[in-house]
Amino acid sequence: MSVPNLSEEGKALESGEYYSTAAINQGYGHNVYLAMKRMIDIVGAIVGLVITAPLFIILAILIKLEDPKGPVFFKQQRVGKNEALFHMFKFRSMVSNAEELLAQLLSQNEVSGHMFKMKNDPRITRIGRFIRKTSLDELPQLWNVLRGDMSLVGPRPPLPREVKEYSNYHKQRLSVTPGCTGLWQVSGRSQLGFEEMVELDLKYIANRNLFFDIKIILKTVKVLLGSKDAF
Repeated sequence: MSVPNLSEEGKALESGEYYSTAAINQGYGHNVYLAMKRMIDIVGAIVGLVITAPLFIILAILIKLEDPKGPVFFKQQRVGKNEALFHMFKFRSMVSNAEELLAQLLSQNEVSGHMFKMKNDPRITRIGRFIRKTSLDELPQLWNVLRGDMSLVGPRPPLPREVKEYSNYHKQRLSVTPGCTGLWQVSGRSQLGFEEMVELDLKYIANRNLFFDIKIILKTVKVLLGSKDAF
């Protein structure tokens, strides 16, 4: 899938021009957008948690049946808006000692840049592979949205070890609240490299509005119904 040519935009962002533009946008219209976005996040998270409650129970049972010793939920520290740390929740899709095994697999990373992705990651359980393929492992992040750590739409929150490798240009994707889905997820996801992800995130930040958010949410539903990119 082609990626928008954002080289000129990237230069502007790197030079600080983005911050000047962002400052101009901090007016009444932008504040209304942020307030409405937060309202949609709260309503969407509550409705989502209520509707998927039976699914939470089923997945919890399946996860425990395969690995009784491990927890149902996986809690991991992530970097949010303005580099604030928070704990992001997922359904556990890996073996209990997955973090300990990571160091042995870093050399087999299948994506470029400061992320780790491995299609046939040996740490993933059988139920884990299914919930990753369908993105059901992401459902507990609705709790993060309700808490305000995340939004329904925004850049994906990175790991602290990834942010340590960021340049100032990359860190600009941390200037907004991270999201459960975003422009990267609906534009190729794991088929795109780190730099392409950053470019897409910065494009979203520069152009975000309610219509854009709703468009991304609708595209996310479409991607989830037929996605082959998730791993």
